[in-house]
Order: sequence, then C-alpha cells, then structure tokens
Amino acid sequence: MIALDTNVLVRYLVNDDSRQAEAARALLSTLTREEPGFVCREVAVELAWVLERAYGFSRDEIATVFEALVATEELQVEAGDDVIRSADGYRRGGSGFSDQMIAAAARRSGASTLYTFDSRAARLPGAAPVPETTT
Repeated sequence: MIALDTNVLVRYLVNDDSRQAEAARALLSTLTREEPGFVCREVAVELAWVLERAYGFSRDEIATVFEALVATEELQVEAGDDVIRSADGYRRGGSGFSDQMIAAAARRSGASTLYTFDSRAARLPGAAPVPETTT
C-alpha cells in the first residue's frame, strides 16, 4: 500500500497543472485492490477545504467526490463510513466537513458528548454547546 497526499488527489481531480495531473493519473493507475492507495482522514478534511476554498466546488460536488473515493476499490479511505456520513451532512448544509468529521470521530470513540463553542457544530448529533458558567 502507498499513501496519497492531498495535493496528489487535487491534481488528479482538477487538472490545474497538466504535468502534475498526468503524474497523478499515472500513479493512481498503478493502484489495485491488492495494492491500494491509502487516504487518511486528515487528507479527506484538507481535500474538502481545498476544493471548496481554492477551486470553488459546491458542497454537493465535494460530497460526490468523497462518495466516489470511498467507492473506489483501489483506494482505502480511513474511516470511510465517517467520510460518507460527513459528506452527506455537509451536502445538506450546516456545519463544515471538518466539523462533521470531528463529530463522527467523537461518536466512533464512544464519547457521550462533543462540546464546542461553534454554534453550528453544536447542532450536530451528539454535540452540544459548552455550558456557560455563572460567576
């Protein structure tokens, strides 16, 4: 197995640098089910940010990218179920993809509650605002 950095996936997806895009396509073409490419959670979070901020992808387009990556037999996406659920929540609006992934990790870890100061993230399942203190 090899691991793939965000920039490899970006070049493959957006083809904004023809030389690097070709190199990314060549590299990805060598992957197989037996020798897959590994995409870690951090790469997924960074990929969503880059596609949205740098390339103007819509939430729906980004969610579709993640669905395709997780479905690709030649890739092993870390916490793929979390990625799919987070992409779906992100597509429907509300919190950003990174907040969706943080909440998914908290659920997966067995945390009873994810506390946050982010009012949008506090609306995610299993999340809550940090209680205010009275002094």
